[in-house]
Amino acid sequence: MVETARDTESTAGAAPLPPSRSYAWYALGILFLVYVLNFIDRQIITILAPDLKRDLGLDDADIGFLYGTAFAVFYALFGIPLGRLADAWHRVRLLTAGLAIWSAMTAVSGLAANKFQLAGARMGVGIGEATASPSAYSLISDLFPKNMRATALAIYSAGLYFGGGISLMIGGFIVEGWNEAYPQGGPFGLVGWQAAFMAVGIPGLLLAAWVATLREPVRGLVDGVPTQPSSTPFKGFFEELYAVIPPFTILSAMARGGRALAINLGAAALLALGALAMIRLTGATLQWICIAFGYYAVFSWASSLRSRDAPTFRLIWESKAFLATILGYGTVAFISYASSAFAPVYALEALGEDAGTVGFWVGGSGALAGFLGVILGGRMSDRLRLRNEAGRILVVIFGLIAPIVPIVIAFTTPSTPGDGDFIRFTVFASLGGLLASSALGAAAATTQDLVLPRMRGTATATFFLATTLVGLALGPYMAGQVSAMTGSLSTGVLSTLVIVPFGLVALVIAYRRVPDAAAHVIERARSAGEPV
Repeated sequence: MVETARDTESTAGAAPLPPSRSYAWYALGILFLVYVLNFIDRQIITILAPDLKRDLGLDDADIGFLYGTAFAVFYALFGIPLGRLADAWHRVRLLTAGLAIWSAMTAVSGLAANKFQLAGARMGVGIGEATASPSAYSLISDLFPKNMRATALAIYSAGLYFGGGISLMIGGFIVEGWNEAYPQGGPFGLVGWQAAFMAVGIPGLLLAAWVATLREPVRGLVDGVPTQPSSTPFKGFFEELYAVIPPFTILSAMARGGRALAINLGAAALLALGALAMIRLTGATLQWICIAFGYYAVFSWASSLRSRDAPTFRLIWESKAFLATILGYGTVAFISYASSAFAPVYALEALGEDAGTVGFWVGGSGALAGFLGVILGGRMSDRLRLRNEAGRILVVIFGLIAPIVPIVIAFTTPSTPGDGDFIRFTVFASLGGLLASSALGAAAATTQDLVLPRMRGTATATFFLATTLVGLALGPYMAGQVSAMTGSLSTGVLSTLVIVPFGLVALVIAYRRVPDAAAHVIERARSAGEPV
């Protein structure tokens, strides 16, 4: 039995107790499985890329857009109101609903007949998956004490690498086996890539039923600051939705006065001009419309948050420590997402391996490497934090610099079959993933330490704005676009390393600012009107 009397949030006439240690680990195991499925559904498109390019007439820039931007923008934007809802509503119910939605949309991806339909399905996957990490990060922070939090978040985050690796194995075996068994199309005319999407999407509906059985812990109790549930949880959700989705963003700005409206319209105009310039330069209309839409929506939301929730705005958007941390990690994600997106494509097309072999070796070694990296990085960051409040930032800096050499070696592997080049590629691509993954738990735990318990879902959503709108939306696209322009996937992936100096600047700022920011969370919230 994993359930004990201590798992009950409250009893008649007694104060609530924190969850028992055994129940906390049980719940973390289920959340880990959710994140595994999250990345199976997100990552499977990479192993299916050659078939998608052939059947739907796509190129590497399109794959970068579908893997990155089409998913990332909607994942990031809906993560804002859903993060707010995670701060006020029943997190288990929210996660259950989101899991069901993104699993269904993954299955629907198998019915796409062109790039636009597949993009629409990917957007739906992004919206559903936006419920996952705000809910899970907040739950984990209420299940584990601060001195174990980075380790717990790292274990949860390891689902990213297991899911990414398993997706390659599953996708590779299904597409190869299906196409071999049904060369002209199988039941209902489905080909291999369509069957693969459906095979990974449908099981999520069963996992959603299991997630629904989890208990909701008392918010903030483990930190000694129990927070009462909101009496109007959906009020904040709709406020955030209204503030982040155009054209309601204009009405929201108008309600705050003429100056707010002028600033909002000015930002929209500047972003529109930037998008037009990039469209003329690259010809990628959907990419830059989505980017401009996403960045405008985030600007509108942050401006609105300042007037609606000054304490949250103060601890997130006015915190140089918080912003430098998330932007610094965003540059790690920029490189990591690009290399993981195109590693299977490089092995399939440049090295000439079959999908089953690539899925097993690249997927399996990538999953193991990512798991080890994120766990070791989380443990090291917890230990460094005991000596230095900013110690976790050192792990993020390591995760930015250390993968450079392995990535260069992997993506300069020549196509000379028979002399072990595939092994070389797999080893160094996996090593790069291991080193980059060490930064995730450290960055995530740092953001949670810089806000109050009631703000954790919103802080997580903001953290993922950087990982998605900087890392996922731009990294894979840049790699794919440069590949399409130069005819070299190696050049495309390696071009993403130009982000490293910018990341280092951000992380040095974070290292200097985090200790003071962490020490004065309550005081800064009070100064903005928080009744703490």
